[in-house]
Amino acid sequence: MRTETGLNRPYSDGMDWKLELVMVPVTDVDRAKAFYADKVGFNADHDHRVNENLRFVQLTPPGSACSIAIGEGITDRTPGSAQLQIVVADVQAARKQLVEHGVDVTDVQDLGWGLFVFFKDPDGNGWALQQLPPRPAA
Repeated sequence: MRTETGLNRPYSDGMDWKLELVMVPVTDVDRAKAFYADKVGFNADHDHRVNENLRFVQLTPPGSACSIAIGEGITDRTPGSAQLQIVVADVQAARKQLVEHGVDVTDVQDLGWGLFVFFKDPDGNGWALQQLPPRPAA
């Protein structure tokens, strides 16, 4: 367990805490699912209607341990309010893939702490793709 200080020790000794699911609020589940699966390239892992008020759709970026969930009755957040970031090995290649699939994505921006591109889903949820800068030699 990597810690800067011992402040978190009582809560984390011997146990990993893994972020594995993030809710993304959307207005139209089918439109959002098609956007993420067909245009962005996420894997459509699960789509289940529990009842007339609850539908759960899970999508996972390629190679990621963390998925997003969209659906009906899963969050009270306002559609378009999510801000998320994904780290990629090659932001130019990721941008090219998004453009080829019809995603409106920004040009590559060098922000000093990495190269970035930005896009939004049909509801306005914001995404950043970051290519980390090279790490200094040890």
